[in-house]
Amino acid sequence: MDSHDKDFKIYDKKDFKNPNDKNANLRDKWKNTDVFSSLQFALTGILTAFRYERNMRKHALSTVLAVAAGLIFQISKYDWLWLFLVIFLVFMAELFNSAIENVVDLAADYQFHMRAKRAKDMAAGAVLVISGFAVVVGLFIFLPRIWGLIFG
Repeated sequence: MDSHDKDFKIYDKKDFKNPNDKNANLRDKWKNTDVFSSLQFALTGILTAFRYERNMRKHALSTVLAVAAGLIFQISKYDWLWLFLVIFLVFMAELFNSAIENVVDLAADYQFHMRAKRAKDMAAGAVLVISGFAVVVGLFIFLPRIWGLIFG
């Protein structure tokens, strides 16, 4: 059995046409029936990314370090806004990247295809671009404070 087989189950549209059939509960598990189920799906997605994606955990460590530095250097409220903006943008980009990679792997049936590679590379590139912006913001916020601490 392939390691991905446990994640794979095929349902046909006809399996869900009758709301009184045995598959109705399965359909409801996949639908956003209310705001709480939408929130549950979103939180499950975030937790799944932290569990399975190494880079999400690296971004979380970077976040802890950046927030600690912000507290140590007592940055201004506007610096906090910039810091949190880039933190959330990086997390968002990594979530999109992970979702794209999973969908591409599924569509490509875990086989190598040049278009699949390009799609995954572009998604990873988006994370790199926003991570670069995060570094620039971090330098603007923290470099003058570190400079002042060392040479001040």
